Amino acid sequence: MTTVDDAVRVLAGNRIAALTGAGISTDSGIPDYRGPGSPPRNPMTYQQFIGDEDFRRHYWARNHVGWRHMHRTEPNAGHHALADLEERGLLSGTITQNVDLLHQEAGSRNVIDLHGRYDRVICLSCSLVVPRAALAERLDALNPGFAESVGAVGDIEIAPDADAVISATAHFRPAACDSCGGVLKPEIVYFGENVPRDRVDAAYSMVDDADALLVAGSSLTVMSGLRFVKRAARDGKPVVIVNRGATRGDVYAMVKVDDGTSTVLPELAKRLPAPAATPR
Repeated sequence: MTTVDDAVRVLAGNRIAALTGAGISTDSGIPDYRGPGSPPRNPMTYQQFIGDEDFRRHYWARNHVGWRHMHRTEPNAGHHALADLEERGLLSGTITQNVDLLHQEAGSRNVIDLHGRYDRVICLSCSLVVPRAALAERLDALNPGFAESVGAVGDIEIAPDADAVISATAHFRPAACDSCGGVLKPEIVYFGENVPRDRVDAAYSMVDDADALLVAGSSLTVMSGLRFVKRAARDGKPVVIVNRGATRGDVYAMVKVDDGTSTVLPELAKRLPAPAATPR
């Protein structure tokens, strides 16, 4: 089944959990990794970040520019549709692989940020967590004029993890932890790094407590998201996938709608009936 009508028929009357990926945020101006037409990307790995001081400097220089772009993005119709479904009691919550916080800005309340969030930074030595905005002030002081020197934000290619594609970073000065002098890292799960166990368990619980799983804007290429699709399918729960292009989870889906989330999700929100009242 491949149409919105099919998705409505399958999801109607069920309490839904949502799993979202980078594709839901493309219409907010944040590119994805693997969608049709996306340029080849080589995202940073955890091993690169912790093992190479020059690589960390290069990363923080790019992040210092890209963070400003993420900070000004706004939720689109797909984010608002999921918030509406939650408000009406049809959606129990959202597991997102994104770090952009656009679900929360749209009004979603029960959100599991599986891969972390771009607005916080953690020290790898003492585990102190600080706001990214506070670090931005320190980086500005250490690197006066750097962000302006690489060009306007609108002229720079931004990657999904708040990174920016720039090359001249040798003169950039990163900041160490204010408390212990340790290495600072965005509170984001990088490739090659494990998602914290408590987040995984919370996400499994959300899938287990739902009657159906709606996947929106994810290619499900990595096991981080695919495992929840497998869990729902294992338990006989219908899986509906809305994504441009093929996904690794298509074989588990009862419905696969090959279209954009900004188009399909508002239509689902409009057409799915309110949950039946529970008898007293």
